[in-house]
Parts: sequence; C-alpha cells; structure tokens
Amino acid sequence: MDESVFLTIPLFQDVPPSDLIKMVDELPVETYEPGQYLFRDGDPGDKLYVVRDGALEIALAAGTPDELLLRTCGPGEYVGEMGLILPDGRRTATVRAKVQSRVWVMGRVKFTQVLQRWPVIAYAMVSILSQRLDATNDAAFRDLTEKNHALQAAYNELKAAQDQLIEKERLERELKVAADIQLSILPDVLPSVEGFDFGARILPARQVGGDFYDVFALDKNQTGVVIGDVADKGVPSALFMARAHALIMAEADTGRNAGEVLRLVNHHVTHLEKSAQFVTALYGILNSTTGEFAYARAGHEPPLILNPDGFVERIPHGPGMSLGLWDKITLDERSVGLRPGSTLLLFTDGMTDCRNPNGVPFGLERIKQTLATLAGHSGQEVCDRLFDALKTYQSGAPQDDDVTLVAVHARS
Repeated sequence: MDESVFLTIPLFQDVPPSDLIKMVDELPVETYEPGQYLFRDGDPGDKLYVVRDGALEIALAAGTPDELLLRTCGPGEYVGEMGLILPDGRRTATVRAKVQSRVWVMGRVKFTQVLQRWPVIAYAMVSILSQRLDATNDAAFRDLTEKNHALQAAYNELKAAQDQLIEKERLERELKVAADIQLSILPDVLPSVEGFDFGARILPARQVGGDFYDVFALDKNQTGVVIGDVADKGVPSALFMARAHALIMAEADTGRNAGEVLRLVNHHVTHLEKSAQFVTALYGILNSTTGEFAYARAGHEPPLILNPDGFVERIPHGPGMSLGLWDKITLDERSVGLRPGSTLLLFTDGMTDCRNPNGVPFGLERIKQTLATLAGHSGQEVCDRLFDALKTYQSGAPQDDDVTLVAVHARS
C-alpha cells in the first residue's frame, strides 16, 4: 500500500492529489504487532492514525469481561481524530492492532496546519463522524437489545427455578404431613398381655411407604396381630396401605377368624379399588391362654419361630394369594403353638431384599442366623437387634424397599 491510499480516504477527498501526496510524504509511519495498543481509553489525544496496511480494532472496556468491540478499521481508514478535534481531548475508546499493521501518524500541529490550509476537511470530518456515531449507536442498541433478551431469559429461568423450589417445598410439607398421618395409623404403644410381649419396627424406603403393622386387643384372651406390604412405594402405596389397614381392623372387630377377615378385606378391595395395586398380608389371632397363634397368610412372607434353645425354623407353608388381585383367593391358613421362651417373627420382604454396597441382599439365612442369637430377648429387643444388624450390613447403601418387623415373644 503506497501514498495513493490517501486519495481514496473520504476525509481528504477535496484536497488536490498533488498536495495530498506531498502531505503524506511528510508523515511518519509506525508499525504495531498483533494485540499491541496504539492508545487506551482515557489517554491524552494528540495523534491521528491512518491505516496503511493491516487492521485495527476499536473497543470499549478492552481487556475486561464487559469488552465491546465497536468496529475494525482496514487500509485507508483512520482513528484518533476526536482527540485532535477536542481541546485537551482524551481518548474515548481503546485501539489495538488486530494483525501486524503499519499506520501513518499525524500529530496535533500537523493536523492544525492541514485544517487551516484546507478547511473543507472539517466538513468531511463532521460528515464521517456522524456516520460513525450512527453506526456506533446501532451497534450499542443491538448489544443492549441482546443483553436485555439475555437478561429476560435469565429472569425467566430464575422465576421458573423459584417456582420449582416453592413447589418442591410445598410437596415436602405435604409429604411430611402424609408421613405424620401414616405414623399415626400405626400403634403408639403395643398392648400388654399376660405371658407375652410384643415388638415392632418399621423403616420406609421413602418419606412415606406401603408397609404396615398393628397389634391390638380383641377380647380378654385374644390379641390380633397383622403385618402387610403394599406393592410399590411412595404416596400411592401409602394411600392403599391406609385403606387396607382400616379394612383389616374393621373386619377384625367382627370376631371372625383370620381367614374370614382377609377374604372380606379382599372382597372390599377388589370391588372398591380402581387401581392395579395389591397387598400381601398376614393376620393372626393370639390366644394368650393356650399360646396358640392362628393366622391366615395372603401372599406374605411365612413367619419364623425362634425356639427357647436358639433353633430357628420357618413355619411350613402352602400357597397364599395377595389381596386385591382376584375376587376369589386362596389363603395359607395355619395354627402354631408358642411355647414359653419362644418368639414368633413376622417380617416384610424389604428385610430379605435389603442390599449391601456390593448389591448382595441380606437374605433369609442372615435373618435366621441373627435371630438364633436372640433367644431369651423380649419381642422389642429382637426387632431392635435385627434392625441394627440390617443397618450394619447395609452400610449406607440405598434402601430399595420398606422394612417392617413384628415379634411375638412368649415369656418363660
């Protein structure tokens, strides 16, 4: 690029070519490497720069996260005129080399001489400044519009997140209320029966669960014992659990035997329930005078007996169908005698299915092995020790299902 580039610059379009070339010959040329600054915002303005070759970048807040690139100047374009026009003018933007660039440099004295000789340059400069101002305003407006859109989007996201947080807190409060209601369904204190004591523990996998139990007096010599496990977990199973528990308690008060009670409950559930949920249950009646426990099992885990000598056996069992699936069901109905010193253990499958960090389930054999060490303990001690053994085995691994235990201990 030679001095003829000045002939194409609008600022000097009214200067005779011969005079213009002579003027250019008198101007020094400076070279700037990529990223090198010609001047920064706020510096004293005493020079005008005309690009001979390369490219210059004009920016606001250069080198900060808020940097705004106004435009790029190529050969024939100039920067820095505002510092010469304004008395004691300060740079209003920062200029740096985008690539290696060479520029002609016109100082304040030379610029004043040029304006005095060719005043028409001032008119051209005003016209060019107006165009630049319009372009800058347009760029600033576009940038402001984009930032407004980004700010609105961020506000919308924040509002949505806040709404989600409020909804989450509302659901948590409702779940807390549901958990309190569910716990209120379970007995606060287990009954005291001559010759027997009882124990129970329950641990939902979620804030509310589908397991339930109860121990309640039927008459002077008979005590009802029930344990149940609704398929699935969470709020739906908790609602189903409340219905199943209420139905069993209502039918148990009629004085019917265990099998009749569960059949009536199944009849109610299959005719009233509109979902596909079902519940396994074991309901039995303990005669404290004879020590006989007569029960009906509807698809539930068969109970275990801890004998006084520490031997643990699983009560023989036949087929038993869950409640809520079919109108006609088959139940496993049996009677077992509890000798003094023995303990009957009822449990849900969450106990056997609970896994350690390696994914290995606790299993029936571990229940039997732990139970075998608890001969002579009360029903509540049996449940507590089994729960402690389970939590130790689980070792912080996620709980997949609700866990419930009920123990009936015949005192020696």
